[in-house]
Amino acid sequence: MVGAGPGLGRAIARRYARAGYTVALVARREGPLEQIAKELNGDGAVVHTIVADVADVDGIPGLAGRIRDAVGEVDVLYYGAAPDGFGPVLELSVERVQQLMPLGVHALVALVREFLPGMLARGAGAILSAQGASAMYGNPNIAGGVILAAQRNYLQALHAAVADNGVYVGGLYIGAAIEHTPFHARMAEAKAAGEPVPDIPAVDPDHLADLLWTMHTSTRVPEAGYPRLL
Repeated sequence: MVGAGPGLGRAIARRYARAGYTVALVARREGPLEQIAKELNGDGAVVHTIVADVADVDGIPGLAGRIRDAVGEVDVLYYGAAPDGFGPVLELSVERVQQLMPLGVHALVALVREFLPGMLARGAGAILSAQGASAMYGNPNIAGGVILAAQRNYLQALHAAVADNGVYVGGLYIGAAIEHTPFHARMAEAKAAGEPVPDIPAVDPDHLADLLWTMHTSTRVPEAGYPRLL
């Protein structure tokens, strides 16, 4: 699990651990990782934590080795890391796009190159991603959505390329404030203060985790959206 945060990342880790998966949590900060691992261990899960910044794409081969050392061959790769794409589109520069690409696209491609060959050889596996709805439609205040749109295109192409070989690739695109995240907390504080906030619903991360699990294990659709796929 790359991008194991306190909201959706934690919920997805819990959902897969409950199904019997050994989980490797990857993120930049050790403290939050250890907190999630402690919670999951308390539920009887087998969890490993790996501190790494996947935006350092040159370090991906080494990271892949650490993941294999912890859990063996990877059956499911979840990519939830995302660049901070907030900002007016009229101010978007080439330099800013270049800054966002490593975390938004390059790292995912590098991780897929590491783990997809083994999945194809076994005829089983899954590559999953969950990102914001700006991957699906342009938002003038989320200029970085152009990066997520590129990632979405890549995942669609991967799905078409490997679906007949037993490997599932799916993307979940979320147009809601995920509870138990800093963004949801900031939105609640702004609303309480009478400040304008985005007109989007809130969603329990466990619901999204169940949705991603159903995509992987049952429906096998290439993508889904919450509250809907536009």
